Amino acid sequence: MTKQPVRYWLMKSEPDVYSIDDLARERIGTWEGVRNFQARNHMRAMQRGDLALFYHSNAKPPGVVGVMRIHAEAYPDPTQFDAKSPYYDAKSPRDAPRWDRVDVAFVEKLRREISLDALKADPACEGMLVVRRGMRLSVQPVEPVHFAHVLALGGARTKLKAAARTG
Repeated sequence: MTKQPVRYWLMKSEPDVYSIDDLARERIGTWEGVRNFQARNHMRAMQRGDLALFYHSNAKPPGVVGVMRIHAEAYPDPTQFDAKSPYYDAKSPRDAPRWDRVDVAFVEKLRREISLDALKADPACEGMLVVRRGMRLSVQPVEPVHFAHVLALGGARTKLKAAARTG
């Protein structure tokens, strides 16, 4: 069995659609409705046990509010086939679905929200995709050093481990 390192991500959701409080209440939730090929490909690269920053987008202020763990790897998002769903995609064939979703597990809500402005102003966050002008991708990778720094800024109890998972 190959040992693979834990990877780190940032996943955006509008809090009026799905918030950190919703995930905290549910404990395990579904990350669905992603309709961007690059974001979908990032979700397809996720593995059970990877960690993700929960980011509230389209909020005042937008920013990182919590931590979650990938609970189930990518599988077809059934909302793409539901004509009543806002995520319906008439061009997605059932035998070769275009869109996936992952299940996520609540880890913690940060003690302090880290706003996008704070991330942009922090030299230690230079290079994070989320701070790049025009970067609107809803699912994006995060370097371990950046992930750890955001956890520290937010007063998180979660600590990064140099652990590998067996696959």
